[in-house]
Amino acid sequence: MASSLALVLLLAAIFLVPAPVLAAPPAAGAAVVLLDVEGVIDHIVARYVQREIGSAAASGAAAIILRLDTPGGLDSSMRIIVQAIMRSPVPVVVYIWPPGARAASAGLFIATAAHVAAMAPGTNIGAAHPVAAGAEEIPATLEDKVTNDAVAYIRALASERGRNAEWAEKAVRQSASLPARQAVEEGVVDLVADDLDQLLSLLEGREVRLGERTITLSHVGSAVLHRPMTLPERLAHGLIDPNIAYLLLTIGTIAIIAELYNPGGVIPGVTGVICLLLAFVGLGSLPVNWGGIALILTAIAFFVLDIYVSGFALSVAGVISFLIGSLLLFSPGAVEPALPRFAVSRWVIGGTTAALALFVAAALGAGVRAQRRAPAMSGRLAAGAQGVALTTLSPEGVVRVQSEEWTAVAMDEPIPAGTPVEVVSVEGLRLYVRRRE
Repeated sequence: MASSLALVLLLAAIFLVPAPVLAAPPAAGAAVVLLDVEGVIDHIVARYVQREIGSAAASGAAAIILRLDTPGGLDSSMRIIVQAIMRSPVPVVVYIWPPGARAASAGLFIATAAHVAAMAPGTNIGAAHPVAAGAEEIPATLEDKVTNDAVAYIRALASERGRNAEWAEKAVRQSASLPARQAVEEGVVDLVADDLDQLLSLLEGREVRLGERTITLSHVGSAVLHRPMTLPERLAHGLIDPNIAYLLLTIGTIAIIAELYNPGGVIPGVTGVICLLLAFVGLGSLPVNWGGIALILTAIAFFVLDIYVSGFALSVAGVISFLIGSLLLFSPGAVEPALPRFAVSRWVIGGTTAALALFVAAALGAGVRAQRRAPAMSGRLAAGAQGVALTTLSPEGVVRVQSEEWTAVAMDEPIPAGTPVEVVSVEGLRLYVRRRE
């Protein structure tokens, strides 16, 4: 129990306590701060980038390089990052890296907002047409509204940075995408660099416009300070994956049901609560369909109720409700131009639903067998065993037979307390007795 409580407190410290702001480096004036953004753009990534841009500006860094590899993310988080870049008093370089990486959806907006946009060979940028969280089609009216808003935003960013606004609009309206070298030719990004060293070399002496003034980058390669996410941020960011969040939700559900089927186990209950909390940490940063969550919670209610009723009907309904809720978990979802398609793997849904159904069937089967099993204590007594009435049997009461207390029923007239009795028959844990002469 103590170890479980310690685990809960540790998780609370990781996910609920704000990440500390790292101490600013010495004001060397030529230091370049290196940030890494991988995966979905969520509120954790937005907080990390916003914090580090502020810290780098306060320390007098020469530039900030943001290495980017993302399929997209939440519109609100993307806008926080874009606003932090646009307001930064320090030049921000977005570098789409490593080879094979992409800056899709939200990544396009972030790269377009950068003072300098660079790509590694073998990377691509674009594909920012509005999508829904699932695979369903978006209503035409809603699609037009969201698309027009995204087009106005991306054109404003491209115009501010002197980039190809026409192609940026095409990326939003038609999901256009470009490889690295073609992106430079089209004026979508500024540079192609094989690695960080080459990027620093290409940045040396480059003029960058910051608001109303223009500065020249110099000595940018003299010192590079890597500022990755903190450990709590990396752990929390790793949970923001549809499959991981769904698996945690399923494991938590099974553990809670196991605790309810076997009260007092503690470990299943604590495990279930922790898994559910972690699942909701991940789901909180994903465009969840709360109708799907409601169906999954309804399934849990069905499983719990089936403990107290006979038959398997409620459990069957629970499995069906859980399956439908899983399929609808991210569909329909939010419609955003910065959002990649979110969905749980059908193989994951099938496997976890089957595991849940087998677990419930095994648990209910064990319960039924336990109810039908003859009590172990009944074999200790036989007709003719003698004892004494502890309470008045009129006709039911309590007797002591062979140093054990039993529920007993008087066969004839009421039997006063303290009267010797004799067992006539045994049915389960109930004795039928008569007065012993």
